[in-house]
Amino acid sequence: MILVGRTAPNFISSAILKNGKIIHDFNLKEQISSNKGCILFFWPLDFTFVCPTELLAFNSTYSEFQKRNIALIGVSIDSVFAHEHWRNTSIDNGGIGPMQFTMVSDIKREIQQLYNIEHPELGIALRATFFIDQHNIIRHQSINDLPIGRNIQEILRIIDAVTFHEKNGEVCPANWNNGKPGITASQEGIKQYLKNKYIYK
Repeated sequence: MILVGRTAPNFISSAILKNGKIIHDFNLKEQISSNKGCILFFWPLDFTFVCPTELLAFNSTYSEFQKRNIALIGVSIDSVFAHEHWRNTSIDNGGIGPMQFTMVSDIKREIQQLYNIEHPELGIALRATFFIDQHNIIRHQSINDLPIGRNIQEILRIIDAVTFHEKNGEVCPANWNNGKPGITASQEGIKQYLKNKYIYK
């Protein structure tokens, strides 16, 4: 099911916060205020192989999400106590160390089913990413199979593209990056863009 353009399904679940506190009433909708969106991402399992590289990559670019006023919220089927143990295990011992974002427990698999990203045979989450804007609308989703890690820079690019469109009203062409021109969404606009891009080099 494609969720882009729809209201993000809400959930309430147990979670471990960035400060290490465990709560049992984490509410997604409450995290998305009128001026802050979020990246909601799913990983299959704690203490596995691709997963720690992704969480560490998100953690190392946490300041970039903060600059964009975007909350990071991660979800897997592990318990909050497994999340806690993973966070409390150093990287050189196979853990991830302290994380700067919330890690949600989906032990009943309800959230991954709500977002329709459950692996059809294994019952764990695929590597899914959702960009939810400040109005609680899903603006982007991507889903990788289990062996394929995410590109965090691409997620930041998507956030920048949505922000650019909302600020300028222009649309973002293929391979757009922050600082590059957009396109006025008209026949004249696309003609001018194509001339500048592909004819007058």
